[in-house]
Amino acid sequence: GMATNMPPHNVGEVVDGIIHTIENPDVPIKDLMKFVKGPDFPTAGIICGREGIKEAYMTGRGKLTLRAKAVIERQKGNKDTIVVTEIPYQVNKANLITTIAELVQDKKVEGVTDIRDESDKEGVRMVIELRRDVEPQIVLNYLYKHTQLETTFGIINLALVNNSPRILNLKQLMVHFIDHRRIVI
Repeated sequence: GMATNMPPHNVGEVVDGIIHTIENPDVPIKDLMKFVKGPDFPTAGIICGREGIKEAYMTGRGKLTLRAKAVIERQKGNKDTIVVTEIPYQVNKANLITTIAELVQDKKVEGVTDIRDESDKEGVRMVIELRRDVEPQIVLNYLYKHTQLETTFGIINLALVNNSPRILNLKQLMVHFIDHRRIVI
């Protein structure tokens, strides 16, 4: 069996890259990467490092580490909270909250007093309240390691080219797309 796993991208960046490829057919991949800077995930989150993006665009395969966007906020009475406002792509928020609650219940993570989902139409907002005597950064790092607050996304740019599966780099994807559009038009 074969599988493809292409991440979503910003359509404006991709169109700019395609236009540049049409105007400069010999464009190197590095130049295309000035237009298509990286995947654009709908749940936002943070891509840790650029090496996985570079590898995927050069070879057609790469691995990205995605992290939730979390900030530590100081509350009244010297209590800290961890506020998560963006989660990694394809992570179910309800399952994530359940996993964190199970870690707290099993006493694998110490110092968490409450977990609330305050998400609304404005966006994601998970609040993790901590006791006064715990270091919030240690709790956050533990949650990154043991929950889906940090995940990996394996990129495989596999596409059918002349009815044959091929793994394509960024430029090859664009060239084949341009050829396809010429046929369609």
